[in-house]
Amino acid sequence: MTCESCGMPLESGRYCEHCTDEHGELQTFDERFARMTAWQARRAPGTPPEEIERQTLDYMATMPAWREHPRVASRS
Repeated sequence: MTCESCGMPLESGRYCEHCTDEHGELQTFDERFARMTAWQARRAPGTPPEEIERQTLDYMATMPAWREHPRVASRS
């Protein structure tokens, strides 16, 4: 089982601790997108921000929590 927001392995539930707020609810799209792009930028230093954002949106399109979000669905 994996987190429906980021793909991390899970033992139970729909979302991992990195994708939820202090109440166990899924963080907003904007918060997750910012954190995921920051993580991707650390993994690939020197990659242009536009490319990091494109890669992140492409990945988020594979996640059940985000695939139908307007920003993900309308990516170009």
